[in-house]
Amino acid sequence: MSTHASGVAGPAADTVIDRLVAANRAYAAGFVDPGMGARPVLRVAVVACMDARIDLHAALGLELGDCHTVRNAGGVVTDDTIRSLTISQRALGTRSVVLIHHTGCGLQTLTEEFRHELEMEVGQRPAWAVESFRDVDQDVRQSMQRVRTSPFLPHTDDVRGFVFDVTTGLLREIDARH
Repeated sequence: MSTHASGVAGPAADTVIDRLVAANRAYAAGFVDPGMGARPVLRVAVVACMDARIDLHAALGLELGDCHTVRNAGGVVTDDTIRSLTISQRALGTRSVVLIHHTGCGLQTLTEEFRHELEMEVGQRPAWAVESFRDVDQDVRQSMQRVRTSPFLPHTDDVRGFVFDVTTGLLREIDARH
């Protein structure tokens, strides 16, 4: 959905959020309850970067209800990602995990110095790590390892990692062993 198309928001919309709410009203007007539960049909969870250039459902041929989607900066596996995957697996029946990083990721341009800069600006150091990286393939491997070794995840035998090319739309699988 793109809210910058003409006519979506109407003249009363003042902010981006107003346009989103207006778009939701239009969406809800034609909405039909799909009658499905929270358990993903394909029993898969996808962890990916929050990058706005990646339309995961389209890129993977997914439909509503097929998967759980966990997105964050870089698509890295953090403690919160493990939390979401644990709930996904233990409470909602997923069995497979797909990890998707991408080319041209903004985390490749940051360092942990970002945290220090925030501390200097706001007077408090963030409790979280930036999780920046230089080598996207190696970061996918690290994320796969974090999933595979988590004691909270009972299903770690079907974990695969990929790099999405933002210029071609293709996935490139990463071998965990290199």
